[in-house]
Amino acid sequence: TAGRGLTLRFDDVLLVVFGFVWLAKLAIHKDRPPLLRTPLNWPIMLYTAVSLLATLMGVLQGHVKPLNGFFYNLKYFEYFFLYFMVVNSITSQQQAKNLIVASFVACFLVSLYAIGQIPTGERVSAPFEGESGEPNTLGGYLVFMLAICTGLLLTPGATSRKLPPMILMGTASLALMATLSRASFLAAGVIALGAVVFISHRRPILLILMLVGLLASPFWAPDVAKKRILFTFSQAPEQGQVHVGAMRLDTSTSERLHAWKRSLEIWRQSPIVGFGVTGGPFMDAMYPRVLTEMGTMGLMTFGVLIWSLFRLGWRVFRDSPDPPARGMALGFMFGLAGLLVHAVGSNAFIIVRIMEPFWLYAALLARAYLLQSSAQAAQPEETQSAPVEPPQGRWSPVIRLAGPQPRAPRPSAGQP
Repeated sequence: TAGRGLTLRFDDVLLVVFGFVWLAKLAIHKDRPPLLRTPLNWPIMLYTAVSLLATLMGVLQGHVKPLNGFFYNLKYFEYFFLYFMVVNSITSQQQAKNLIVASFVACFLVSLYAIGQIPTGERVSAPFEGESGEPNTLGGYLVFMLAICTGLLLTPGATSRKLPPMILMGTASLALMATLSRASFLAAGVIALGAVVFISHRRPILLILMLVGLLASPFWAPDVAKKRILFTFSQAPEQGQVHVGAMRLDTSTSERLHAWKRSLEIWRQSPIVGFGVTGGPFMDAMYPRVLTEMGTMGLMTFGVLIWSLFRLGWRVFRDSPDPPARGMALGFMFGLAGLLVHAVGSNAFIIVRIMEPFWLYAALLARAYLLQSSAQAAQPEETQSAPVEPPQGRWSPVIRLAGPQPRAPRPSAGQP
């Protein structure tokens, strides 16, 4: 428990560079507030404070090496930094459009790269991941982007061009199956279930087609994907396997179950703030890791942060007059639910490749929520009870970023 090694990726360096550019921009434009108030500010600050407190306690108790703890916390918080940077930097509709289009293009290119690895017979992974690759990380990233596309396609009027997101869904789904990541398959199943529930009363024909496709998956799914799933229960006997009755689980699944058990044993030694970031053994599962490193306080603040993200998505989906904004909010909630399942077998919420698009879309939703709230607050009191017509424009490809338009001056008594 003396700490772990630190891995710095090119993504981390880019985020630091972009962060310094943003800070320099704030220093130049002093008339702007440094941070806008969003529904996620306090949950993020609370989670950050508990993480720092737990790490400081771990350093004092000898569980954490100061340098490792500092840099790991910095890696965790860089995603929050990305969120604040996007929320406070977007000032026009075109900027939001460029960000969303860029995220879709990047997902399409990554999917093509992964599909190109299929003939090798190995599990596919994203570019720039070294020799071993990280198929589980690629799977989590693809699951979230598939959720965004699903939300846009299921929301009437959310996108005028359905072909591009449908093509992206096709390529990303093929790449997802080639990852052979069981955690990603489960997460994708959650998204499919959410889509079924959403359209159950709206599009019965589409619902029937989706159910037929899901039930027929054993027939159309690739053999290698089916074998990977069955391997969970059919691995040859090996040391360390967990037995459930007469059934045995493979060593990978068993290791994650052992991680849950170890986390409870470590938690009993420091139940309030844990052993600090990097203070416990490495665990490839998000919830045992949070419990080990940050204790009960960390798990509670993590839950508050997740709940705040869901609530933000629900508010935009429920109250926004723009179908594109509602579609993105629906997809974000699908993606968040999928990543919560993915985190059972991965550290999904601290992986840079997954969290970069996740917090990008969280920032876009927060910006949409702020503009929607400011537009409602700008309405005169006499019109508060009157029905409000939806705006004619759109927020971006997903949400409108222009503020409330100024009213034309009323004519005086002497004017026609």
